[in-house]
Amino acid sequence: MDDCCASKASDLERLARQAEQRRVLVVVLALNAAMFVIEFTAGLIAGSAALMADSADMFGDASVYALSLYALDRSARWKAGAAMAKGIFILALGLGVLFEIGVKLQTGVPPNSTLMLAFAALALAVNLFCLRLIWRFRSLDMNMSSAVECSRNDVIANLGVLVAAGVVALSGSFWPDIIVASVIAALFLRSAARMIGEAWPVLRHVHG
Repeated sequence: MDDCCASKASDLERLARQAEQRRVLVVVLALNAAMFVIEFTAGLIAGSAALMADSADMFGDASVYALSLYALDRSARWKAGAAMAKGIFILALGLGVLFEIGVKLQTGVPPNSTLMLAFAALALAVNLFCLRLIWRFRSLDMNMSSAVECSRNDVIANLGVLVAAGVVALSGSFWPDIIVASVIAALFLRSAARMIGEAWPVLRHVHG
């Protein structure tokens, strides 16, 4: 009887944790999707490659959280597949940012530093809130671990955009914007490599 009760308590705890994860993921998904639209629009208006790259990061995160929700109560094979999909998607975003940097290098026009500062600060506040929400779930599985990785990268990227905006304001140069956009692209590619590297052995083992 004690074993049965203990097992049931464990199952209920697991289900409660999954429900809590789902609520948190829905919140951060909505915040990231909204910030993508806001920050991408601001990046277009400001002419900032770094701000647009940061917004693409938000879009990538919204997709990451959607995939994490999809895989939350599924098998290890589904979770590994979702992690692989996230890695491939983030890889594509990184390559897209590199393309945007190439376009920006051809124009050479410095961005609007005031808009960069305002919207990077807003994005930083949102990402710190999201990171606080999901931090306690970071060790549960590879999908929650990758979600934490994404939020942590976002905070680093936001700080970089803020620094770039300050240097652009002081120097009038477009290079800080390009440099930070390049760093964000590198973070994309690093995260993509880690996620794909973690998911691939699991998928091979399951299929094998």
